[in-house]
Amino acid sequence: MTDAVALTQALIRCPSVTPDDAGALAVLEAALTPLGFACHRLRFEQEGTAPVENLYARWGTEAPHFCFAGHTDVVPPGDGWTHDPFAAVIADGALHGRGAADMKSAVAAFVAAAAWLIAEAPPKGSISLLITGDEEGPSVNGTIKVLGWMKERGERIDHCVVGEPTSVATAGDTLKIGRRGSVNFRVAVRGTQGHVGYPQKANNPIPALAELVTQLAGHRLDKGNAHFDPSTLAFTTLDVGNVASNVIPAGAYAAFNIRFNDIHTPDSLAGWVRDRADQIARETGCTITVNHSVSGTAFLTQPGKFTQLVSDTVARVTGQAPVFSTSGGTSDARFIKDHCPVVELGLAGATMHKTDEWVAVSEIEKLTDIYAQLLRDYFAKPPL
Repeated sequence: MTDAVALTQALIRCPSVTPDDAGALAVLEAALTPLGFACHRLRFEQEGTAPVENLYARWGTEAPHFCFAGHTDVVPPGDGWTHDPFAAVIADGALHGRGAADMKSAVAAFVAAAAWLIAEAPPKGSISLLITGDEEGPSVNGTIKVLGWMKERGERIDHCVVGEPTSVATAGDTLKIGRRGSVNFRVAVRGTQGHVGYPQKANNPIPALAELVTQLAGHRLDKGNAHFDPSTLAFTTLDVGNVASNVIPAGAYAAFNIRFNDIHTPDSLAGWVRDRADQIARETGCTITVNHSVSGTAFLTQPGKFTQLVSDTVARVTGQAPVFSTSGGTSDARFIKDHCPVVELGLAGATMHKTDEWVAVSEIEKLTDIYAQLLRDYFAKPPL
């Protein structure tokens, strides 16, 4: 039987910093193939991005089709680790290493859970893993392209669980049923350069930018709703780049991010920012250019049969029903939601991306138990 902890260690020992696979997917193939999974290695690339290796593995051919989605790529380890970040050391009941929390333990737990179910009572239906090496990177050659490949083959997912570390204190205490959207803005204000002693002969872009920053930062986007917290706007940089103390600069720049709920769309937010910018441009005589890029749109898996099944399963295993949440950043669930209902259920994320990332061995075992029971409950009474 597959040991989730040992499999996690094997995955951590692959230094799979995005976009390098470093053997991680081969480790999974070696674990999945003997269980009867048909494994497909999928390499995608596009101009301006590094090629990425992905894995799609499926057991069975019938419906219902339950999919587990996740990633084996990790962020760079950084410095100052107590243990080698890729040694997968177990000390004092904790497994240490880059990817322990985010999210090689979850990937291993799902393999172990699937192995248990197949051994004890092979289900009528299909189980699959969609594993990418591009989640921590640009997210352009990973999950979204695998889903496109699946669609071309006529493969349909009925329900999906993403194993991101979405819990707060212990595995299963939080269930993500949606995510806020994310849109990044860059604003460029152009005025007229001049001498500080003759400001009337220049048009200083800095006050114009300051006014725009004040208006945007001081605006309350919304109050949130039943499933989402209020949307937030946070500036990430203000830049003039002027080293001369006697020169009014010609340009000033700012960047900010908006994390938004389902009250808004990227287009509605971009329109609001441009309206403010245009008004200030008219008042100041400066030229203001606004560019934006969308990381993801807000989405919600409506509470219903599927979310209730997952919640009931967690409560059966842990003794406590999970809290439904839509907080946090983006994940690959933003791509999957266009294909099937999706929720996120994993370990606590307190140490993810940090130096000395670790997770308790008991938490990996608990998550494996949750996933195994979820598969049993799902195939016993599919929420279709």
